[in-house]
Amino acid sequence: MTVKPEWLRVKAPQWQRVGSVKEILRDLALNTVCEEASCPNIGECFNAGTATFLIMGPACTRACPYCDIDFEKKPKPLDPTEPLRLAEAVRRLKLNHVVITSVNRDDLPDGGATQFVRCIEEVRNLSPQTTIEVLIPDLCGNWEALALILQAKPEVLNHNTETIPRLYRQVRPQGKYERSLELLKRTRELAPWIYTKSGIMVGLGETDAEVTQVMRDLRAVDCDILTIGQYLQPSQKHLGVREFITPAQFDAWKEYGESIGFLQVVSSPLTRSSYHAEQVKELMARYPRVVTSDKK
Repeated sequence: MTVKPEWLRVKAPQWQRVGSVKEILRDLALNTVCEEASCPNIGECFNAGTATFLIMGPACTRACPYCDIDFEKKPKPLDPTEPLRLAEAVRRLKLNHVVITSVNRDDLPDGGATQFVRCIEEVRNLSPQTTIEVLIPDLCGNWEALALILQAKPEVLNHNTETIPRLYRQVRPQGKYERSLELLKRTRELAPWIYTKSGIMVGLGETDAEVTQVMRDLRAVDCDILTIGQYLQPSQKHLGVREFITPAQFDAWKEYGESIGFLQVVSSPLTRSSYHAEQVKELMARYPRVVTSDKK
């Protein structure tokens, strides 16, 4: 199945606004997942003056066959100026909420946790009113590295499960479903004030029963927020789309997710991990949490 249905068409962006955001990103030599992963919402998000920053990249140490981020280049040493440049972009764009994600850096002892911490600290320094969401890799199960990130107190900790367990070997061969759940579980235990979030993509051959089981598994580790979106094949060398899921099915998953206790479910064909992420501010107002750490 190669022809996209009508519901997957996106509005043409206002290129003047897109250009202004790109100009800031180029000026500060920053990468965005919007561009590197060929996100279909790039026009909408850039027009709104938002972006999901991709740190420690753009080269990734994993070769997930669904992802358009480059894995053939050799990762470079971490740039100590990157956190400040990212914070300056947040300041210039006047973001109320920022999402910071990264490539997988399995070559680093802490998986890049220290760089996440530095980015959080620099954003706090330049834009103290901006809420911060980090979308992190699994850190190869390095829970001390996870603790470092949590101690920096981002408002949202996002880690995607990506797909159902049956498809992990095919879709995410270097990942482990149980490890992803464990990361979210430990986040809740170590930092109960942080909102936890995860996302899955559909259209790769999963069944409705398998999707709802993943949803239950995520609730079992007290995950707060869930995103569900349609997988789109970035190029002919990537995994093909098995099925285009209907908007009605996405609505059904949203309703089911809310019925089992998710605080927020964003489920639609064009949903991505950080799509409309700023809406978490509304959730935080409805379900406030208090930091209970001995670090003041």
